[in-house]
Amino acid sequence: MSKGFLVSCAALALSLAAPLGTRAATFDVKTFGAKADGKTLDRDAINKAIDAAAAAGGGTVNFPAGTYVTGSIHLRSNITLQLDSGSVIQASTDPAAFDPPEDNPVVPGVGHWHNSLIWGDGLENVSIVGGGLINGGALVRFGAANADKALALKLCRNVTLRDFSILNGGAAAILVTGIDNLTIDNVKIDTNRDGIDVDACRNVRISNTTVNSPNDDAICLKTRGGIGFSRAVENVTITNVLVSGFDVGSMLDGTYKRTVTQAPDRDGPTGRIKIGTESGGDFKNIVISNAVFDRSRGLALETVDGAHIEDIAISNITMRDVSNAPIFIRLGSRLRAPAPAPEGTPIGSARRITISNVVVYDADPRYPSITTGLPGHNVEDIKLNDIRILSRGGMTMEQVARQPADLVSTFFFRTPGGAVPPREPFDTPEREKEYPEPSMFGLLPAYGFFIRHATGIELNNVQVGFMQEDKRPAFVLDDVSGADFQHVKAQKAEGVSTIVLRNVRDFTARGCTPLPDTHIPTVDRREM
Repeated sequence: MSKGFLVSCAALALSLAAPLGTRAATFDVKTFGAKADGKTLDRDAINKAIDAAAAAGGGTVNFPAGTYVTGSIHLRSNITLQLDSGSVIQASTDPAAFDPPEDNPVVPGVGHWHNSLIWGDGLENVSIVGGGLINGGALVRFGAANADKALALKLCRNVTLRDFSILNGGAAAILVTGIDNLTIDNVKIDTNRDGIDVDACRNVRISNTTVNSPNDDAICLKTRGGIGFSRAVENVTITNVLVSGFDVGSMLDGTYKRTVTQAPDRDGPTGRIKIGTESGGDFKNIVISNAVFDRSRGLALETVDGAHIEDIAISNITMRDVSNAPIFIRLGSRLRAPAPAPEGTPIGSARRITISNVVVYDADPRYPSITTGLPGHNVEDIKLNDIRILSRGGMTMEQVARQPADLVSTFFFRTPGGAVPPREPFDTPEREKEYPEPSMFGLLPAYGFFIRHATGIELNNVQVGFMQEDKRPAFVLDDVSGADFQHVKAQKAEGVSTIVLRNVRDFTARGCTPLPDTHIPTVDRREM
């Protein structure tokens, strides 16, 4: 009697064993030949169990405790993968165990899903749950034959990811593209590159989740365009999350190591929450709340490829050991969506953004919080409420005017000859087509907030200070219209202005320390 016949009989028996009127049976991967011994390639047995569950109309594919070495796992509709506590899905070191990347002329470098450890395309009603671990230590970023993502889903709906962990997820531990109705809850990710990439998805809930990713973003919303058409990220909630940039693996094992000090560039660990960079489609109706940033870069909202970022509410954020700008809002004109955009593609917008209840301690002094658009293309209607930022300080305007190369990111901002040419400290370069990152402008002439090309900026109950005396102004406003400062407090060094206004219209300050109450209709330049 053949082994295949016995496996088929076992699948049939499991299906018939389901209660009358239901077909949601459980399919144990060991019944289909999986060894879970950490040595045998279990890929075919796992996929047979999934196929049997799909043939039965759906069900749960169960992974009992053990280590399942595998290549590409093919998800199917109406399937739940149940990863029991003690189970490990471990990426094979054999490139032949993985599916090849699908052909994608739109985004040939990164627009792939099939060459992943676990993938699904065009599915519905898919879940991965349980207390097990996905170990992608063998994954290779952008590998020609091997996988480069732990979990990749494309154009699916009704997806739930809950309670499992990922260690070393490759280029992206979780890549979800074009998904409708996505829930990610109580997932722990400790990885070498991106944690969670939410690309062109709608109706997304990410909650109670921890992501440690020192070399890339922890949670990133993007609209890359790899599915061949523009699609917005909209209706998203991210709540009760922790993001960080400790050494890879040290979050899951509880050691929280800090031995890697400059990864992946001189800006320091990444590990942040970000909207944008890849921004060919819009970002709308997004809430981020109750988030902890630890040893990471700050919050980033970036549109540089024509997207509109609008109707964003961010609240209840704490940050410690911040390796660049605590808050970074950037409107640029790179216009790569995903390849060079068609001639005449308009510049996007960033508007109706509210950020409130933020506490920041020990921020890198090189990069203040930055809000900047472009000449003729302002960011609009930005409200910053109840924010406290304490920078390390210790910098001077002389350093801004003559910037040593070792104070500027060599990844984003290269200057031959070892130093930035001397400049008037307030003449900050635009760099409108460059990759958006706070370090792109070099050192800035403010330690608290640098605001440029903006309309309708409100700061209410905002306090900035430094741990070591900083001889730069707290605020610099350049080409700003309609700035309203209420109950703003700023620490200042002796002989240094609190605020510098350049080409500013309709500026109001009320109840601010040490600024006097004032309204300035228009001014070319003024220091107070």
